[in-house]
Amino acid sequence: MPDALHTLRAVFGYEQFRPPQDEVVATLVEGGDALVVMPTGGGKSLCFQIPALVRPGTGVVVSPLIALMQDQVAALRQAGVRAAALHSALDGATVRKVEQQFLAGALDLLYVAPERLVTERMQELLSRTPIALFAIDEAHCVSQWGHDFRPEYLQLSLLAQYFPNVPRIALTATADARTRAEILHRLQLQDARIFLCGFDRPNIRYRITQDNGKAREQLLQFINDEHPGDTGIVYCLSRKRVEEIALWLTARGLAALPYHAGLTPDVRQRHQTRFLNEDSIIIVATIAFGMGIDKPNVRFVAHLNLPKSIEAYYQETGRAGRDGLPADAWLSYGLNDVITLRQWVEASEADERHKQIERQKLDAMLGLCELTTCRRQALLAYFGDTLPTPCGNCDTCLEPPASWDATAPAQKLLSCVLRTGQRFGAVYLIDVLRGALNERIQHNGHHALSTYGIGKDLDATIWRSVIRQLIARGFLGVDAEQHGTLYVTQLAKPLLRGELSLALRHDTSRGTKSRPSPRGKVSFTLAHEQRLWEALRSRRRRLAEAQGVPPYVIFHDATLADIVAKRPQSLAELAHITGIGEHKLTQFGSDVLEVLHDHPVTAG
Repeated sequence: MPDALHTLRAVFGYEQFRPPQDEVVATLVEGGDALVVMPTGGGKSLCFQIPALVRPGTGVVVSPLIALMQDQVAALRQAGVRAAALHSALDGATVRKVEQQFLAGALDLLYVAPERLVTERMQELLSRTPIALFAIDEAHCVSQWGHDFRPEYLQLSLLAQYFPNVPRIALTATADARTRAEILHRLQLQDARIFLCGFDRPNIRYRITQDNGKAREQLLQFINDEHPGDTGIVYCLSRKRVEEIALWLTARGLAALPYHAGLTPDVRQRHQTRFLNEDSIIIVATIAFGMGIDKPNVRFVAHLNLPKSIEAYYQETGRAGRDGLPADAWLSYGLNDVITLRQWVEASEADERHKQIERQKLDAMLGLCELTTCRRQALLAYFGDTLPTPCGNCDTCLEPPASWDATAPAQKLLSCVLRTGQRFGAVYLIDVLRGALNERIQHNGHHALSTYGIGKDLDATIWRSVIRQLIARGFLGVDAEQHGTLYVTQLAKPLLRGELSLALRHDTSRGTKSRPSPRGKVSFTLAHEQRLWEALRSRRRRLAEAQGVPPYVIFHDATLADIVAKRPQSLAELAHITGIGEHKLTQFGSDVLEVLHDHPVTAG
């Protein structure tokens, strides 16, 4: 591995591989195949970038999104790597130029969308030049059971047929056992070495709270209290909700921008560029945003609706804290989310097998939300990973939730559902239980039922919590064809007969105790260090603007912090700073030394 280690140091500025990067790289350099499941921020890209530079030929990377390609190509070029991408946003002249570079062997890495890769033209180009390897990024997209299935990925098996002697590597951060098996099968990687690197992101604090009807106010308080001035992402289910929340946050003084498929490409690109290039930008988005975005200092990811699966939740929250500094994953959800997602599953055109898988995934997500034990242990267990002891960095660890004996209220609710004919939704049932005397209840004659008014002792918020948790536990079902009406399932019969007791968690919107606020910011105790830090960031911003790239592509915050701590006085000393390879040393070394010279230790 001497060539690989030299490349790691000279090009990327890192002294050593993180296990198991070295084994993955060695496997590919020697011509073998690999499947790598590694958490976001764990260094997946280096697993194929280093072998592509060491092996003869060009490394071809299959990537699902233009933004992902552009981000990685920009970072590679700053490191002195000859990288390019072929995608639909390029004009004809640029495409021809890239193709000519590829055929001439003038590229180390070429990024291509799966749709383009399987075309006859691309296959013809591939056959005319040496290929170092094929890297299939975001490989979970091949799984029909996954949260982000892309049909075009299914065609990538042709690489095994047409290029049997070229090593292939599939990479993802999100794959349970079923998805891993499907990746190996679909991509014909049966002989590949499998590297499971664990799913834990210990720097992310997971917090899930109940929507008490004021979710956006809860979100605003969370941002103002813990992440003032930070970069973040807020996910919503619908485009309409995205627009509403972005406008609402903007009106309250935050730099919030919407992002969804209904916006014009120009607007989406402008908003994404601001997010990448500026600090303090909050993107409010549907799940269309974020895949492959390598911005390292996203300090929080917030969800204002329940994700459809744990895979989706893990993938989206993983966009926070890629720099390893503390970050937050904050989720607010309520009864309407549960009912809506249940309806979506039942109303989908998928066959019954797919619907059953979707039900299981949604049930697992609901289970994670309703836990009273460590969330991280449950999250990791879903992916087959283990954490021996509670993490101490999630809301249920920091502030264990209280539970209450809800057996009697649950029985009252289930009886009310049955006596009203299993034809009504949550709002109506709560009105009956609490004894509301409106025209609809009188018209239906439900004011004469034995269950009418028997729930006056609990307010509507508590009843909504009971309904949500009974749905999550499978005691109540949602009828998709009847606009979210509720029905009693077979599981509820023992509960109704008094053969089963039921403890439910107390809903609370309390904050988490003992959390640092704000979280994840780089700060220094000495005034001269803080001034140097700000000066380095300012120079980095100017360099990035001149290059037309995001600031983190020039240097990560961790690199600047290392410079502040070590204060290198020469290019030779600067070369030992993490993240500064030979090309960056040549390009930006004099700028860094100039800033250091202008900010001596003795200054204040």
